[in-house]
Amino acid sequence: MLKISIREARDERRLVLEGKLIAPWTAEVRAECEKAGQNLAGRTLVLDLKNLTVISEEGENLLGALMNEGVKFHGGGVLANQILRQLAKRDHALPPESKP
Repeated sequence: MLKISIREARDERRLVLEGKLIAPWTAEVRAECEKAGQNLAGRTLVLDLKNLTVISEEGENLLGALMNEGVKFHGGGVLANQILRQLAKRDHALPPESKP
């Protein structure tokens, strides 16, 4: 199960994810990010991962793609922070021509 909440602020739109980031929820997160990324009016789109309990390989791949697209992340939990560090290292390890 995955719960997605949206919190609006003056400087950001935050999607708060709670539960398990696994298939089929990854497709839903992708769709919600695309929808939330519209009409930001200069605000930042932030994905809040601190309440995730499981992140599958598919979930990691989605987070990596969103990271490459400029989505910002808020970790907080040990699991989310570790995965975000790994994704950042993996992204920096790729040669520029192989990045999406």
